[in-house]
Amino acid sequence: MNKTFSPTVRQLRAFLAVYRLRKLGSAALQLFVTQSAISVLIRQLEEGLQARLFDRTTRSLQPTQAAHDAVVVAERILRDVDSLGSAFGDLSVLRRGRVCFAITPTLAGMLLPDTIRRFSAMHPEVQVVVDDCAPEQFSSRVLGEHVDFGIGTPERAGGELELQTLMRDQLCLVCQPDHPLAGVKNLRWRDLEGHRVIAGRPGYGVRQLVDVAAANADITLQVVNEISFLSTGLWMTASGMGASIMPSAYSRYSQYSYSRELVTKKLTSPVVSRDIFVVTKKGRSLSSVCQSFLAVLASELQEKKPSPALKRGKKKDPAL
Repeated sequence: MNKTFSPTVRQLRAFLAVYRLRKLGSAALQLFVTQSAISVLIRQLEEGLQARLFDRTTRSLQPTQAAHDAVVVAERILRDVDSLGSAFGDLSVLRRGRVCFAITPTLAGMLLPDTIRRFSAMHPEVQVVVDDCAPEQFSSRVLGEHVDFGIGTPERAGGELELQTLMRDQLCLVCQPDHPLAGVKNLRWRDLEGHRVIAGRPGYGVRQLVDVAAANADITLQVVNEISFLSTGLWMTASGMGASIMPSAYSRYSQYSYSRELVTKKLTSPVVSRDIFVVTKKGRSLSSVCQSFLAVLASELQEKKPSPALKRGKKKDPAL
């Protein structure tokens, strides 16, 4: 056998058809090719293997001992090829596969429950793996390819990360309905001066954005509690411990019942954006199952957008 020779799938299929049917014409009909094409494929295979596979008679082709030995290997190879094709077919129609992504616990609690429930009902054979990580670990999980993608806001954008906006977001104030700032039509950062507020710890989440905005507004915030998790800020505010500064999306999509009793106000002058992105490593494409999951997530977010009536503040819990 020629050591550099590698049989092609077409050659193996032609060989197997001729071995079973014993005639070139019958094999050609089965494979939907011409008889001359079958003859060429068999000849190429014999030349590459340096062995005669069939003895030609006037009425049929008779397999040689080399053919009897080769057919077992050919059948196994084609069986594996067909299984591989079936597996890829399952992936393309989402009958199997895996979605693995990085996300912080806070953001996961906001966005994932309904999305995972819906996606799993649509594609029960697809495994969803949630890598809940600390904010400082988020980018490294994506860059190290421990996950397919990330959902969040990287501390440092650019470089090897590619960002696609999933949700437009900005910082807001969350307070009780009877709070002095709840009725302010256009709430500015300078309006927070003198009021007790709850904000993230330095180095956590959005605290740097809060400090920069306060400095730009030339005010000193009276931070009475510094938190690591936004959920803590919500229950503190609901308990009357002060208004919380947080991204609008968290108060909007929070699963906690007490968040429905609170008022959410956009902060302006300046408007501080804190968008949420789908984060991938540059040059890496997403599988069909990942794309389908993100489509379900985007659909869920679209359905949960506040109505125009709520935006105008005609109900007790105005959305953003």
